Amino acid sequence: MPRLFVTLIAVAVAAVSSVDSHATDRAALLAFKSGVRGNLSDWGSRSPRMCNWTGVTCDSTGRVTRLLLKNSNLSGVISPSIGNLSALRKLDLRFNHLSGTIPRELGMLSQLLELRLGHNSLTGTIPEAVVCNCTSLTSIILSNNSLTGEIPFSARCRLPRLQQLSLYENRLEGGIPSPMSNFTSLSWVLLQYNRLGGVLPSQMFSKMPSLRYLYLSGNSFSSDGGNTDLEPFLASLANCTGLQELGVGSNGIGGEIPAVIGNLSSANLSLLYLDDNEITGAIPRAIGNLASLTDLELQDNMLEGPIPSELFHPRGLTKIVLSNNQINAEIPKSIGLLAQQLATISISNSGLRGEIPETLSNLTNLDYVLLDHNQLSGAIPPGGLSCQMILDLSYNKLTGQIPSGMPGLLGSFNMYLNLSNNLLEGPVSSLEFGSMEMIQALDLSGNKLSGGLPSSMGALKNLRFLDVSSNGLTGVIPRSLQGLPLQFANFSHNNFTGEVCGGGSFANLTGDSFLGNPGLCGSVPGMAPCGGRKRGRFLYIAIGVVVAVAVGLLAMVCAVVDHYLMRSSRSRLAMAAPSSLLPRFSTTGLVKATGDGEKESGEHPRISYWELADATDGFSEVNLIGKGGYGHVYRGVLHGESETVIAVKVLRQDQAAGGEVVAGSFERECRVLRSIRHRNLIRVVTACSTPEFKAVVLPFMPNGSLDSLIHGPPAAAAGGPRHLGLDLDLLLGVASNVAEGMAYLHHHAPVKVVHCDLKPSNVLLDGDMTAVVSDFGISKLVATDDGARGPEVTGEASTSSVCNSITRLLQGSVGYIAPEYGLGGRPSTQGDVYSFGVMLLEMISGKRPTDVISEEGHGLHDWAKKLLQHKRDLGAVVEERSLLPFGPPPRGEMEEVAVVLELLEIGVACSQLAPSMRPSMDDVAHEIAYLRDGTWRKYGVTDLKTTIFDQQTPRCTD
Repeated sequence: MPRLFVTLIAVAVAAVSSVDSHATDRAALLAFKSGVRGNLSDWGSRSPRMCNWTGVTCDSTGRVTRLLLKNSNLSGVISPSIGNLSALRKLDLRFNHLSGTIPRELGMLSQLLELRLGHNSLTGTIPEAVVCNCTSLTSIILSNNSLTGEIPFSARCRLPRLQQLSLYENRLEGGIPSPMSNFTSLSWVLLQYNRLGGVLPSQMFSKMPSLRYLYLSGNSFSSDGGNTDLEPFLASLANCTGLQELGVGSNGIGGEIPAVIGNLSSANLSLLYLDDNEITGAIPRAIGNLASLTDLELQDNMLEGPIPSELFHPRGLTKIVLSNNQINAEIPKSIGLLAQQLATISISNSGLRGEIPETLSNLTNLDYVLLDHNQLSGAIPPGGLSCQMILDLSYNKLTGQIPSGMPGLLGSFNMYLNLSNNLLEGPVSSLEFGSMEMIQALDLSGNKLSGGLPSSMGALKNLRFLDVSSNGLTGVIPRSLQGLPLQFANFSHNNFTGEVCGGGSFANLTGDSFLGNPGLCGSVPGMAPCGGRKRGRFLYIAIGVVVAVAVGLLAMVCAVVDHYLMRSSRSRLAMAAPSSLLPRFSTTGLVKATGDGEKESGEHPRISYWELADATDGFSEVNLIGKGGYGHVYRGVLHGESETVIAVKVLRQDQAAGGEVVAGSFERECRVLRSIRHRNLIRVVTACSTPEFKAVVLPFMPNGSLDSLIHGPPAAAAGGPRHLGLDLDLLLGVASNVAEGMAYLHHHAPVKVVHCDLKPSNVLLDGDMTAVVSDFGISKLVATDDGARGPEVTGEASTSSVCNSITRLLQGSVGYIAPEYGLGGRPSTQGDVYSFGVMLLEMISGKRPTDVISEEGHGLHDWAKKLLQHKRDLGAVVEERSLLPFGPPPRGEMEEVAVVLELLEIGVACSQLAPSMRPSMDDVAHEIAYLRDGTWRKYGVTDLKTTIFDQQTPRCTD
C-alpha cells in the first residue's frame, strides 16, 4: 500500500511538472514574440497549441525542442526568456534583421545542440556562458553580424561534440584561443574577415582529424619566427586528412612556402588560397603532390620564379592565379600538356619573359587568360588561343602577325580581346571577324598593324568597345561599323583617309576619336568638314545669308505671336500661373535658347516664356509631374502642327531656394547637356533663360521615372505612367542602360562628367522603356589627371564641394551619397559608382535605402551581403525569393535566379565603403551587358563569374 501511494504521488508530481513546463515554454515563446516584429502572426490566441506555431517543434511530451525561424523577416531583439526553453535542442534565427546582444540566458539551455544566429545585426560580445555552458553544442554559427571582443573559449570550455564554428565577418579581436585545440570534432572553422591576429597556431589543428574547411583570411595573422616561417603552421595541418579548403589570404603573412605543403591532404584538398600576403621565394614543386587541387590563388605576393612544371600536375586544376608577383621567368611548356581542365590562368604583372608556349593552344576549356603587363616576346602561337571570356595579352613585347587560325578558335569568344601595346604587325584582315560575332570589346591599339579595316568588322553585332589607335592603318573607315552598338571607338593616330559620317553609333563619337589622321574629314563634331576652301567659303556665306534672313523673319513672327499670346492668354494665366511669377516676366521678345554647340538657332528652337506657359496651361498643378529641390517639372504640349509633348523643368528663383545656387545649377545642366550626347542620357530640346526665369525643355518620358517603376507612382499625375513593375528582363535592360550612360560620362565623353546625384528619380523611361539619366543640375565636369580630356570647366573650381554639400545640393538624396563625401571627399566617378550600386540593389530588393536603414540599422549593401553569404547555390536562393520583386522562379528557370545573384554581387562591389575597391562604370557596363544579352543562358550559370568581381569565399555553407 505505501508503495502504491508513493507511485501515485510521483505520477501526480510529474503531471503537475509537465503542466508547469508547458506553461513555461509558452510564456517564453510569447515573450520572444513581444520583442520582435515579423512573420509570427499565428503565434498566440489564433492557434492555442504552441506546437502548431510557425517554426516551433515539440517532442512527444509537448515540450519545445526546436525553434527554427530562419529567413522570417524578423526584426527586434532576442528575448532572454528563450533561456527558459529548457528542452530546446535547435535554435535557428539566421537571415533575419535581429539586433541587440546575444542574451547570456541562452547558456541555460543545457540540451542545446545547434546555435544558429548568423546573418543578423547582433552586437556586443559573445557571452562565454553561452558557448561554454552548453556542452552538447555541435554547431555555433554567429557569422555576419557586428560582434566584438575576443572569442570567449576559456580553459573551462568543454565542447567535445562541436563540429561547426562559424564566426566570419564580425569585428572580433585577439588571437585564436588555445583551448580550441580540445575541440577535436571540429569540421568547419570559419573565422575570416575579422580583426584577429597573432601567430598562426602550430599545434591546434593537428588535433582535429575531421577538419574540412579552414578559413582565416582577411585578418592580421603572422607566421612563426617574426613572420618569416610558414612551416610550423602548414606542418600542423598534415594530420587533417579530410581538409578540403584552406584560406589564409589577405593577412600579410611572410616567409616562403615550404615543401611540407605537399604533405597536406593530397586526396581531398581542392582550394588553396594564400593570396595577398608577403610570401617570398620560389613556388615549391611539392604543390604538384596535391592531386585533388582545383583552385590555386597565390597572387599579390613577392614570389619568384621559376614556375615549376609540377604545378600543373593536378588533373582537376581549373584555376591558377599568380598575378602581381616577381616571377621573372618563362611559362613552362607543360602547362598545355598537363592542365587540360584549366579554365582560368592569370599571371599578369609578374615579369614573365620568353615566348608564349605553343602548347597553350592545346587547352580548349579556357575562360580567362590574363598575361598582360609582362615582358613576353615572340609570336602568338600559330594555333591561336581558345578562350571564351577574356584574353588579355596587352603590354608585352609580342611580335609577328596575329595568327590566322586564332579567330576560328574564338568563335565562342564573347567578352574581351586585348592585344594592345605590343609590337604586332601585318594586316588586321588576318582576323576573321565573321567568326567572332559574340565579342564585346576589341583592343588592338599601340601596335604596328597595317592595311585597312575590312567591312566584315560590321558583323560584330555585339561590339561595344573598339580601339585600333596608334597603328599604321590606312584606307577608309568602313561605314558598316556605324551599325554596331559602339559605346567607345578610337581610330586615332593612323593613316585613315576619306569621309566619316556621324550617323549610327558614330553619333556618340567626337573628333577626339579620329585625331592624328589628317586625311579624314566628315560631319563628326570636332572633325574638319569635307570639301575645298572655296566651297567652304561659299557655304559659310550662304549659311550666313540664310541665318540673317531667318532671324529677321523669326523676329517678325515672334512679335506677332507674343502679342497674340499676351492678349489671349493673360486672363487665363492670371488665374492659373503662380501669382509670384507673373509680374516678373517681360512679355516682349524671345528668350535665348541654349543647345548643343553653336546651333542656337538651328537644331534647338528658340522659345519664349509665354509659349511654355501656354504649353503647360499656365504651369498648372494638373500638369505637374515632378518636384525637386530646385523647382518643378511640368508636362506640356507645344501647340502647332506637331503638337509636340514636352517636359518643362522650371527652376525656382525665390530667395528661399538660393538664387545663385539655382543659377549655377541651371548653367551646369546646360553646359553638361551641351557637351555630351548619348542615347542613355537625357537630350535637351532647348533651354529658356531670362534674368528672372530659367527652364530646360526636355522630351516627355511617358513611362515616368525608375523610382515610380520600382515603388509605384506617389500619386496620379497628368498623363502619368501606369505602374508596370520590374521583371528580370526589364531590370537588366534598365540597369544596362544606366550603366552605359554613366560609363560614357566617366570614360568617353568629351569632358569627364561626375553626375553627383544618381538615384531612381533621376532615371527616366521613354516609350520603349529605354532608361535615360537626367538631372545634371549638380554635376561636375572634371579633367583627368593628365588633362587629356580637356581643362576643368571655367568657374567650376570653386564648386569642388558640390557633391558633398549635403545640406544644400544633395538634399533628398540621402542613402545614395557615397560615404567619402560626408567626410569632405571631392566629387569623383567612384562616388557615382557607389550611387549606382545602391540603385541597383534597390531595383532588386524593392526597398529604398532609407527604409532599410530605418528598419534594420544597415544599408542595402549589408542586406545584399547577407543574402549572398553562403547562399550561392540555387536551392538556397529560392528560399530568398520573397526578397525578390518578381517572385519565385518557375521550374527550369533557376538560372535566372543565378543572374539575380550576379547583379547582387555587382551592387555589393559598387557600394563598397572604400572608393578604390569599387569597379569602374566601364567594367560594370560590360558585365551587365553580358548578363542582359542572354549569353549566360548559352554557357550556363557556372560561367557567370568574371575576374572583375571575383571574391574569395568558401564553398561550404552554414
